[in-house]
Amino acid sequence: MTGQNGLPDRHREEKIADWVMGISMGYLLAAFLVPALLPAGTVPELSGRANALDYVWTDSSWGDWGNEPHSEHSEMGHDQSEHGGKFAWSELDFFSALVYGIGDLNCHQKHERSWFINDNQMAVCTRDIGILAGVFVGGLIFRKRGLNRWTVRDSIISVLPDEKVEPFYFNDRRFLLAFGGIALLLLPTALDGGIQAISEYESTNFKRLITGLPMGIGVGLLFAGVFAANPKPFEFDAGKVILPANARLVPTVETTDEKLAEIATQTENAKESEE
Repeated sequence: MTGQNGLPDRHREEKIADWVMGISMGYLLAAFLVPALLPAGTVPELSGRANALDYVWTDSSWGDWGNEPHSEHSEMGHDQSEHGGKFAWSELDFFSALVYGIGDLNCHQKHERSWFINDNQMAVCTRDIGILAGVFVGGLIFRKRGLNRWTVRDSIISVLPDEKVEPFYFNDRRFLLAFGGIALLLLPTALDGGIQAISEYESTNFKRLITGLPMGIGVGLLFAGVFAANPKPFEFDAGKVILPANARLVPTVETTDEKLAEIATQTENAKESEE
């Protein structure tokens, strides 16, 4: 039996969604579990940089930026000695170090934007908590409705009812629907975080959590769509793909020297036949 996309089943899409859901929920649960199991007061108030390792060591030539004495009025960092003392996640057990190491690399870990469990700061801020939860939801949505429809845009759109997206196929605005929709899901975080960055406005942990959720949904759908979109199950035959509104994919044909020579020969033969 052929499915809505022209393939007999959705097993591959479900497996991809399971990976997206498993990774996001696995880390989310670990982010709550680890500080709860560590001895109280193990992780003090932190303040680092995103996309950088700041709390690997307590005193080293690199990886200890967060433990250095920074101004209390700077946008990033603080005087760690005034916020519970130095901290190095490399000194924790392997699993705890992994959780806090990922958080160190990914998040600013500002203590005023984070939750504390058992007197230990969590590895990521509340916005990241919302994003992780959203990624799980995005993966769940794709698991329920997502289809491999050859291209990333069509695979993302597949989570919407076919009859609702037919106008976008008639007008060939699929790219706008797929990536414009994801952009809208990112907008709440962009506004909340952007206004905070350029003004005196300071968001709250609740707002960070709520605005992070739709962003995570967009990221989850994007990841699932990117990995699900694959022409191989269709045997690289775009004509086998079923799309809304009876649309058809037009694959790009590579123009090689051999192909050009073949076309030229066919043209010459056609002219000779006419003569």
